[in-house]
Amino acid sequence: MKKVKQETKRNIIQLLATVLFNGYAIGYQKGSIFTGKSKQFCVPVLNCYSCPGALGACPIGALQSLLSGYKYRFPFYVLGTLMLFGVLLGRVICGFLCPFGWLQDLLHKIPVKKVKLPVKLDRYLRYLKYVMLFLFVLILPIFVRDEFGFGKTWFCKYVCPAGTFGAGLPLITLNAPLRNSIGGLFGWKLSILILIIVLSMIIYRPFCKYLCPLGAFYSFFNKFSLYRLTVDKSKCVNCKTCERTCKMGVEVTKDINSPECIRCGNCMDACPKGCIHRAEEWRKI
Repeated sequence: MKKVKQETKRNIIQLLATVLFNGYAIGYQKGSIFTGKSKQFCVPVLNCYSCPGALGACPIGALQSLLSGYKYRFPFYVLGTLMLFGVLLGRVICGFLCPFGWLQDLLHKIPVKKVKLPVKLDRYLRYLKYVMLFLFVLILPIFVRDEFGFGKTWFCKYVCPAGTFGAGLPLITLNAPLRNSIGGLFGWKLSILILIIVLSMIIYRPFCKYLCPLGAFYSFFNKFSLYRLTVDKSKCVNCKTCERTCKMGVEVTKDINSPECIRCGNCMDACPKGCIHRAEEWRKI
């Protein structure tokens, strides 16, 4: 029986995850936001709280909301949840579960000329996601406050293209009063979204590589999360086929559990010797 490719399995899981996290279909009909009890819990992916279909809270949005509040509260629950996801899965969440990651995957399949950035430029740009995490998600919401003592959800308000795509566009489309109140800020965020969409066609997952603060957070857990990949050095012939196949630019034979690895499994399919595997505890899945 023909073995199902990792890419096919991943696409199916991405579809199911997107439906699961955005299963409030009535929201898309009425232009309303789900307010049920499940909204008290964070989903593991970047998925805007204000999305009409969202059944859970976005961890980045929840983190900023707590940090920027009038009465500062340390976000024990949100950070604890994120750390649990990180320890269990690492960036497999980016590769298999994130709806906005899946959107970028689909856009990259469009048959246009692809672009590969120079190695040095690519390496430096990847630090931007850590700037987003520490500056926009953590530092600015805590320390930059108005005269009433409130901070802002800086990343959500000024940057997040996932929020613009999943929440802003649907709500504006479905609500005439919101359309009449569109201002410069929405234009700015729409411009970011359009840029990410265009770049996604020619560069693989530009938002994940360069801007996503949640991917930056999970990257710290990649080397010791329960879900890891291994290379059987006794079988490896150092042909580098896996590295030429990797769209995230991971040096598979040197550091397969790199912070940049989203566990997509393409290297497993590409290896002619079959020497790349999931860690022992995950092989039966």
